[in-house]
Amino acid sequence: HVHILVSSPPGLAPSEIMRRIKGRTASRLFEEFPHLKKRYWGQHFWARGYFCATVGQITEEMIKQYLEHHFEPNPNDNFKMEPD
Repeated sequence: HVHILVSSPPGLAPSEIMRRIKGRTASRLFEEFPHLKKRYWGQHFWARGYFCATVGQITEEMIKQYLEHHFEPNPNDNFKMEPD
């Protein structure tokens, strides 16, 4: 689950933005962590879906504050990146 705040030109479709973000981040992750490429060979690294919303009257600063405080650290979170 990832939150991303993006500013883009009005003519750029959200689907194109997400295609670029997912493609480039997957490529970078595979470069930095080669074991991921082996693990996800022939599969998609990212899920196919995404959610997009516009901000309307909400300011960029309000969104940043929300994202910074949305998740509290969980000491029981056992997320680890380990090679296969």
